[in-house]
Amino acid sequence: MDLDALIKQAGAMQSKMADIQNTLAGREFNGSSGGGMVTAVCNGRLDLCAITIDRAVVNPDDVDMLQDLVLAATNDALKSARAAMEREMRSVTGGLSIPGLNI
Repeated sequence: MDLDALIKQAGAMQSKMADIQNTLAGREFNGSSGGGMVTAVCNGRLDLCAITIDRAVVNPDDVDMLQDLVLAATNDALKSARAAMEREMRSVTGGLSIPGLNI
């Protein structure tokens, strides 16, 4: 394979990766904790979009529990988004580890 072909192939891969990032940016990923009492939604850019808290878990005497539930739901949503990004990127890179690609 000559250098020109390799450069074209790298450019095509970069374009596909950008397309995947744009597509995933518009998707929403859900996470939950406490049996669904707290839910979090983030997008493919890893921006937190929404948090929903069931009134049943709001206890002024146990704020720590509510904080833990929010944190767990948020991390669950972010984990889902990262996993989707990793799956999609692997389809482009063939599982090849590329330095600087944060997935």
